[in-house]
Amino acid sequence: MRSLSVKLSLAFLAVSLTGAMLVAVFAQLAAVTAFDSFVLEQAQSDFIAQAEAFFQLNGTWIGVWEAFRRPDQSPQPLPPGSGQQPALPPNLFVLVDRMGYVILPGGGFRIGDRVPPGALASGIKIEVEGEVVGTVITIEPRPERDPNEQRYVERTNQAVLLAALGGTAIALVLGILLARTLTKPIRELTTAIRDMAKGRLQQQVPIRTHDELGELAEAFNEMSADLARSDGLRRQMTADIAHDLRTPLTVITGYLESLRDGVLEPTPERIDAIYGESQHLFHLIQDLRTLSLADAGELPLQRQPILPSDLLQRVTTAYAHQAERQKVALRLTSEGDLPEIDIDQERVVQVLGNLISNALRHTPEGGQITVGAARDEDVMRLTVADTGEGMPSSVLPKVFDRFYRGEASRQRQDGETGLGLAIAKSIIEAHGGSITVDSEIGKGTTFTIILPAKI
Repeated sequence: MRSLSVKLSLAFLAVSLTGAMLVAVFAQLAAVTAFDSFVLEQAQSDFIAQAEAFFQLNGTWIGVWEAFRRPDQSPQPLPPGSGQQPALPPNLFVLVDRMGYVILPGGGFRIGDRVPPGALASGIKIEVEGEVVGTVITIEPRPERDPNEQRYVERTNQAVLLAALGGTAIALVLGILLARTLTKPIRELTTAIRDMAKGRLQQQVPIRTHDELGELAEAFNEMSADLARSDGLRRQMTADIAHDLRTPLTVITGYLESLRDGVLEPTPERIDAIYGESQHLFHLIQDLRTLSLADAGELPLQRQPILPSDLLQRVTTAYAHQAERQKVALRLTSEGDLPEIDIDQERVVQVLGNLISNALRHTPEGGQITVGAARDEDVMRLTVADTGEGMPSSVLPKVFDRFYRGEASRQRQDGETGLGLAIAKSIIEAHGGSITVDSEIGKGTTFTIILPAKI
């Protein structure tokens, strides 16, 4: 039995059948008990009324035996002490006179027996003109029902049984429909997962409810979209890596072939060109290795405490000459008395250097780049802000993607591999921090790095 729908249907059936049977049993017991009680109360009321009427008419209990005896009972009661007693009839009630002697037998009592005070107290008194003239004691347990009463009870039991079977049938139909409804999202998810296993990663299933199944479908849709996007990025990254490897290799191969065939002379300029392309290949491989280590959570960090102002001073000093040549103001702003941060200095310097280098490429002459540090509660906020050309909002979610370049062309600028911001994000996240970007066309771009402060 592998179908969840069948299992749920059988589970609903078992629960419904058990519930219906329990209800039927309790209903049958309650109905029979209530019917027996009603019949007994009615018979008791009639018997008392007849006994009162007999005493009012005769003024005595003499002759009550002949008046109330059943056809199958002895015609004459025998007096007490004669050594013989009539057969005890299956009467419902025992009638006792005012002195406590049985005058109409029943149960374990015979005519002339003295009823114990306890049993007498539990009986119902018969009063005539305000005087107690007798007591009626109900026999327990109740004798068997007569044929009419038995037929009524049987018809009641049949009705209860039919109601239970009908309820079970309805519950089974509803259970099957409910099971199919509950398992439909699971079947849709199964189909979508099988399609993903065949390589069709972009799968979306309808969200039919807002319960746990709806949350499962929503999570699956998010996972599918993320996988499809990651697969697209992987394909794009593979193409970008192939492109960035092919270009320098083509240059190097062309020069080497020409030098080997004697077409070109090995001049220092040509050797420098070959060396430059090989260096680009080396940096690309190093960047890819750094990203692979970060993805695997194995990026080594040599943490040391350092003041943020010292860290920023080191970076700005390194890029001060380049900024001066481009006639761009490079400024450092830092709050006083900042706590130390525990970081891998070389890697964070690499991140800040990448951000400043990008800012210098996109900030025109006369612009300004501001590198700052400020404390925000228990974190340190490092910023690199420029007054350059800025970026459109549609680009911002992609700037940390690997090999992403804002330009439509794939030309390399200044030996860049297109992995700088992706590496920066991986390094900062390895430190337990985060990096964000905010930009506006014509007003500039601000990168914000948040790192845990050392308290």
